[in-house]
Amino acid sequence: MAGVRLLVGTRKGAFVLTSDEARKSWDVSGPHFAGWEIYHVKGSPIDENRIYASQSSSWFGQQIQRSDDGGKTWQPVDNTFAYDGVPGTHQWYDGTPHPWEFKRVWHIEPSTTEADTVYAGVEDAALFRSNDGGKSWHELPGLRGHGSGAHWQPGAGGMCLHTILIDPSDAKRMFIAISAAGAFRTEDGGESWKPINRGLKSEYIPDPEAEVGHCVHRLAMHPSRPNVLFMQKHWDVMRSDDGGNSWREVSGNLPTDFGFVIDVHAHEPETIYVVPIKSDSEHFPIDGRLQVWRSRTGGEDWEALTNGLPQSNCYVNVLRDAMSIDTLDSCGIYFGTTGGQVYASSDSGDTWAAIVRDLPPVLSVEAQTLR
Repeated sequence: MAGVRLLVGTRKGAFVLTSDEARKSWDVSGPHFAGWEIYHVKGSPIDENRIYASQSSSWFGQQIQRSDDGGKTWQPVDNTFAYDGVPGTHQWYDGTPHPWEFKRVWHIEPSTTEADTVYAGVEDAALFRSNDGGKSWHELPGLRGHGSGAHWQPGAGGMCLHTILIDPSDAKRMFIAISAAGAFRTEDGGESWKPINRGLKSEYIPDPEAEVGHCVHRLAMHPSRPNVLFMQKHWDVMRSDDGGNSWREVSGNLPTDFGFVIDVHAHEPETIYVVPIKSDSEHFPIDGRLQVWRSRTGGEDWEALTNGLPQSNCYVNVLRDAMSIDTLDSCGIYFGTTGGQVYASSDSGDTWAAIVRDLPPVLSVEAQTLR
């Protein structure tokens, strides 16, 4: 039977929520890895039973977990994010005399074409790939070795590689985003990279129109149009129609152009969603009113979606990986908050309901459509 599986990463564990196609009632499993920060949980687009989770702790380090039965059972699979054979120490030998240390895996992106290939974006910014289902990893050094690397600086949340988009028509073509370096594209599977930040403007850096140095919060792409990209920047909602070679602002009539999430409707490539947040110093909705804003015109004009969302005394945040969209015929939109709520709309955003409350702060939400 068709349905949806929501994979939710939180500050204190992972949760798996499942429903049938009606999406009226949900079963909740968890917490898995209780007490651990689960920065991202992502399912394979090839095998709906395969799920990866980024498990981290300031004390025990970083671990990649994998489930092959839809989240019922898990096993640690990474043995190369290790130091002297001890998993989870955040250290990586890159050929230099001393191990290079990173803080955590921010984003996991399974391949759209190879069942055992999966990518991991880490902080400090680097990209790893596994070809054996997460058992071993190797860095794609062309990114960290890019000539602009010396000019990358961390954003408020660290220098994290938080977005990985794979072109469905060409697995060697990928887009990534780094806070606060900007967006980059590869055409050769990660061997070489090109900054794609032309048209971005950031008043808070020495050169507002620099090639790198922009704080990109999130990228989104509809699989049918891999050259059309949408971006939620630190300030500004942006659009590119040429694979990132140039960008233009599409913030339009949004009440504020600051936010973290952006996503695209599964069946309407010109319909996009954002959650405006008051400012970079006040990470909560304007006037305490939680609103999702939708544009059906690719960003030219926007409408507020509020039906079912709290419209007073709401001071939560929605983080960059905490929105996702299913691919059922009546498209479902989901997002989680730092207050521990996960909201769902089964009618493309017209109405909303909290499907679970009082979880730990939500870091990521990913929807798997079950067939």
